[in-house]
Amino acid sequence: MADIRIDNTLVVTMDDDRRVLETASVAISGSRITAIGPRDQIARDFPAETVIDGTRKALMPGFVDVHAHAGHGLIKTLGVAFDGEWERACHTAYTVASDTAFWAAEAALSAVERIRCGTTTGVSYLGGGDDVMRTDETIYADAHCREIQRIGTRSVVAVGINRPPFPKTYANIEDGGYREHPVSFDTQLSACEAVVRAWDGGAGGQVKIAVSFPVHHRGSPQDAVLAEIRDQARATRELTRRHGVIFTQDGHRQGSIRLAHEIFGLLGPDALMSHSVDLDAEEIRLVAETGTKIAHNPSANRSITGRCPVPELIEAGAVVGLGSDGTAPDRGYDMFRHMFQAMHYHRRHFRDPSVLPAGKVLEMATIDGARTLGMDTEIGSIEVGKQADLILVDLFKPHMVPMTMPLYRLACFANGADVDSTIVAGRILMQGRKLVGIDEDAVLWEAERQAALMVERAGLKELERIPERFWGVARGG
Repeated sequence: MADIRIDNTLVVTMDDDRRVLETASVAISGSRITAIGPRDQIARDFPAETVIDGTRKALMPGFVDVHAHAGHGLIKTLGVAFDGEWERACHTAYTVASDTAFWAAEAALSAVERIRCGTTTGVSYLGGGDDVMRTDETIYADAHCREIQRIGTRSVVAVGINRPPFPKTYANIEDGGYREHPVSFDTQLSACEAVVRAWDGGAGGQVKIAVSFPVHHRGSPQDAVLAEIRDQARATRELTRRHGVIFTQDGHRQGSIRLAHEIFGLLGPDALMSHSVDLDAEEIRLVAETGTKIAHNPSANRSITGRCPVPELIEAGAVVGLGSDGTAPDRGYDMFRHMFQAMHYHRRHFRDPSVLPAGKVLEMATIDGARTLGMDTEIGSIEVGKQADLILVDLFKPHMVPMTMPLYRLACFANGADVDSTIVAGRILMQGRKLVGIDEDAVLWEAERQAALMVERAGLKELERIPERFWGVARGG
C-alpha cells in the first residue's frame, strides 16, 4: 500500500527518455516514488492512504534553485535605489545587526516562498556572497538549518570565507547584548568545518552543506596578498575534498575561471561556479574538461553587466543549472520567471528565437540543477526509486488554456502562483495552494518583526525612503 497516490495527471518525468505520460498516476511510499504508470493500473496495484486528484494538472519534478542567499529575504530592496547602499545594508546586517532569530526567521520565510513557487531544493549562501558570510560562529548556520528541517524543504547551505584582509569585525548580539569580536580566516574555516560535521546529511538527508571561497580577479587590491589568498583557497578546497562536499564560488567573470584553475586549482566535478559572465573560449573549455558546474542567474544584476555564455557552455558539454540569486535586491524564488528570463536573455543576444528551447530551460531548472549539485541520482526527475520531490502545476487557468502543448505552457506561461501542490521527500508541504503543517501567518509576522528589529538596530531606516529620481525619469541615480 502506498502512502500517497497522485492520479489522472500529466507526468513530465524528466527521465533519460524525457517521457511525458498522459492520464497517469504516481505512487509514493515513505520518501520515495514507488510506481509510475497508467492510472487504472497504479490505482489497482497501489491503494493509498492519501489520493490527490491531478486532473488538468501537470506533475513534474520540484525545481532546483542552484544559487541564492540566506539573509536577503529580510533585506530585499532596502537601499537599492541609492548607490552602494544596498551592499552596505547587507554588510551591516550580516556582521553586526543580526542574531540567530534573524537567520531563523529568514530561513523560514524563504522556505515558505520556495514551497509556494514549487522549488523543492535550493542553494542558500549564508550571507552576501563572498564578502559577508556569517561564519564567525556556528550558531547562525545552526539556526538556519533547524528552520529548514522544521519547514521541510531540501537545502544546500553554503557557508564560507570572507574576502581578505583579515581580521573582520563581527558582533554577537544574542539576548540583547552587543559583543564585537575579530574574526580570522582560521576562525571562519574552523566554523565551516564544524557546520559540515554537524549538518551535512542532516534532517534525514534534506540538508547538505557546501563551502565557498571568494573569487579572485586579476588587478584587484588582493593581488598584493596573492600568496596568502592561494594558501587560504587551497586550505578551503582541501576541506571540501576531505568531507566530500560541494565547493562553490559566487561572482566569476572575465578571466577569473582561468585564475581559479591555474593559480588556485579550484575547478573540478564537485565545484559549482556562479554567474560566470564573459567567459572566453579557453575558460569554456576548462569548465567542460574539468566537469565544473555552472550556476546561471539570468535575472541577477551580474547578468546585466555581463553574459554567462550558457548556450556555448552547453554545446561544449558543461552542465549548467538555473539560479534565482534571490531574494534580493529585485528578484524572488519564482523559477518560472527565471526560465523565461533565461530564454529571452540569450535569444536577444544571438537575435535567434531558437536559442535555449523550452525543453532545455525545463531541464536546467530540474534535472540539470540536480546534476550541478551531484544529486541527480536522488532528485530532478520522476523515476521509481528517486526521492518524491514533486510539484503539481495547474494547467486550467486563463493564461494556460488551451492545455495543448503543455511543455511550452510550463516554460512560457506558468508562474509560481500556478503551483497547486508541493511534496518534498514524500511529505506534502502544500496542497490546493494551502500549506500543510506550517503556520504561514506566524512565519510572515516573525519575518516582519525580525526585519524591523534589524533595521532599527542597524540604523538603516533612511534606506526605506523613495529616492528623488523615482518618478518621471528614464534613468534613476
